[in-house]
Amino acid sequence: MAASPAYALIATDLDGTLLRADDTLSDRSLTALARVAARGARHLVVTGRPAPRVRPLLDDLGSTGLAVCGQGAQVYDAGAGRLLWSVTLDRELAETALGKIEAEVGQVYAAVDQDGVDGLTLIEPGYLMPHPTLPAVRVGRRDDLWCEPISKVLLRHPYLSDDELAVTARSVVGSLATVTMSGPGTVELQPCGITKATGLALAAEHLGLGPEMTIAFGDMPNDIPMFDWAAHGVAMANAHPELRAVADEVTLSNEDDGIAVVLERLFPEA
Repeated sequence: MAASPAYALIATDLDGTLLRADDTLSDRSLTALARVAARGARHLVVTGRPAPRVRPLLDDLGSTGLAVCGQGAQVYDAGAGRLLWSVTLDRELAETALGKIEAEVGQVYAAVDQDGVDGLTLIEPGYLMPHPTLPAVRVGRRDDLWCEPISKVLLRHPYLSDDELAVTARSVVGSLATVTMSGPGTVELQPCGITKATGLALAAEHLGLGPEMTIAFGDMPNDIPMFDWAAHGVAMANAHPELRAVADEVTLSNEDDGIAVVLERLFPEA
């Protein structure tokens, strides 16, 4: 059966969007995604999580297609188990950016996602993982974070809000890196110019699809570039105000199957 005439590519964020708070997908969401696939449309995960932290979920979905990971720094082929494309954050630039941020706001706590399909998440002393279910390796000192190529740096501040930290970071980092805010307790530095939109555009081109065929779902400011690229952007009810302000539509929360509600409308039962 042909895909919906409106959208052939369904791009979804994970945390706070497709996934519930316990990192699971509801039966209703799984059914809606299966209906989309049966109609010939493609589902593309577009997430800040690095490829190694996405692989188990893709396995659960039975996905053998592409996924955009690491805030757009990686395009992962689940079927082949390899990265089709990746870009790393220069570690010297990352250290310089951290120094500039700390000169403004005092000490921050940092973590890094290593590049590659088997890359680790390393966390320095004092850093608390915003997603305790995701595996991480604690190192003894900050210098240990830079032992292997990285896709991004994650930052937390003892008392500044994520919004405050992100604003200050953007004001001092300049072209050293792209600053994003992707969830509670998650301000990140990634390669300059890399966003979810750049990764999504590459993956879509690989699939022979374009922005006019794409609907995107998200919940945080890091999804804004993806909304700008796609024909239609849907924010979750639990979304950050910055994303809601640019969304074409607001659906129910991730806990209330907001994605499924929209997909059921766009892809009704035959």
